[in-house]
Amino acid sequence: MSNEVRVRFAPSPTGVLHIGGVRTALYNYLFAKKHGGKFILRIEDTDQARFVEGAEQYIKDSLAWCGIKIDEGTDQGGIYAPYKQSERKELYKKYAQQMIDEGKAYYAFDTTEELDEMRETLKAAKANSLNYNSITRNTMKNSLTLPAEEVIQRLESGKPYVIRIKVPAKEDIRLNDMIRGWVNVHTSTMDDKVLMKSDGMPTYHLANVVDDYLMRITHVIRGEEWLPSAPLHVLLYRYLGWEDSMPQFAHLPLLLKPDGNGKLSKRDAAKHGFPIFPMEWKVTEEDASLKGFKEEGYLSEAFVNFLALLGWNPGTENEIFNLDELIESFTIERVSKAGAKFDIDKAIWFNQQYIRKMNPTDLAALLLDQTKAADISCEKSKAVSIAELMQERIDFTPELLSKGKYFFEAPNAYIDKVVRKKWNQTTKAVFESFSSQIENGELKAEDFQSNLEQATAAHETKVGMVMQILRVAVTGEAGGPDLMKIMEVLGTNEVAHRIEKATNAFDREANNE
Repeated sequence: MSNEVRVRFAPSPTGVLHIGGVRTALYNYLFAKKHGGKFILRIEDTDQARFVEGAEQYIKDSLAWCGIKIDEGTDQGGIYAPYKQSERKELYKKYAQQMIDEGKAYYAFDTTEELDEMRETLKAAKANSLNYNSITRNTMKNSLTLPAEEVIQRLESGKPYVIRIKVPAKEDIRLNDMIRGWVNVHTSTMDDKVLMKSDGMPTYHLANVVDDYLMRITHVIRGEEWLPSAPLHVLLYRYLGWEDSMPQFAHLPLLLKPDGNGKLSKRDAAKHGFPIFPMEWKVTEEDASLKGFKEEGYLSEAFVNFLALLGWNPGTENEIFNLDELIESFTIERVSKAGAKFDIDKAIWFNQQYIRKMNPTDLAALLLDQTKAADISCEKSKAVSIAELMQERIDFTPELLSKGKYFFEAPNAYIDKVVRKKWNQTTKAVFESFSSQIENGELKAEDFQSNLEQATAAHETKVGMVMQILRVAVTGEAGGPDLMKIMEVLGTNEVAHRIEKATNAFDREANNE
């Protein structure tokens, strides 16, 4: 094999890309870039019955959002094109035929009913295995048991068939996994897997081995769910004469439910109300959409950082890594064998850290996108000021607008508990004095503070006695960023208008009691 590291991410376009698949892509990408290699996207669309329109583009969009750049693929091209398995069909037939000719694979003509009958017979006999294997194949309709003339006649007449691998009866298959060490499987536990289906399409097993060899893949980094298939793939490399060129395998740990009991699923996400997909997915307009981290307000950098640490650790106390730093630090040796518990609180924490690190101008750009979508007018300078004030107080980017609505509209409702407790004639007098003092000119936060201190001193009370109800009058909220800075963003006319509006509302409530 070439010295260049070449890895592939090979998803099937049969639905939405799960977070576990994104992590697999990420680890492949980090490994390749750490070693100056290539990251290949190969679309494994051999399962035509389960093909979902739009799934391939969703995969590409998700990788792009994560900052994962594809070196070779269906859009980028490359010297080993095509990169879509449905366009490589004839290649697989060639290698399947080679194994048949060499006695390493065979035609099987069994119907679905006959396969079911075989399993029922084995079940009744309390057999250890219900597989189509080195023992049961001798009782079935295949080119190993049927006369050669009948096999030819069946093939020429167009009778449906599959091609199965002929697994040896009593051998040990071994592979050295980069994460798990040596894995040893006896062939008595393996079945004669289908390599070519009756529709002429290859199964994953044949297609991925052929493509990995032809595309010069040096490392196969994939999920733990493929570990049971790895011995079969090793056997295919041997049968095809490619054992010396076989890539190194690394099987990644599962992503587990938040409580650690079982594999993370779409049902867990729905139950706990957190996203499990990188981006929103909606098959049709009638379908309910599936939550995506992007649309929920996670920054892609935070998502990638969170994802990288689900199963890998850098060996240091540091947790914050941008993509370049992840590339520099990543090693397969520090990927855990044990499953990684999905912790949405940790994902939120990462998002908080990245929002706090953002340049306010960049955060303001996100706010301007939100105000435009909501048909709200907002100047760039105002957006930057709002971003600076909200940056420490939000977990997700959509909260810039949802939690900062008072920057754009006066409150129409107030907190009754605060009004009942704090509204009195002294407070009202302070409001009136404060409003009259700020009526003219543009004021800074410190000017608002000075005017409020003067107003409270004039009525022999303290700023602390009126601060909470003043905040409620101006924002409708009991808490938030520095109120004086909020008023600076709003401007003197708007603040005076809101105080007047609130005063009338508070008086009405007091009179109704």
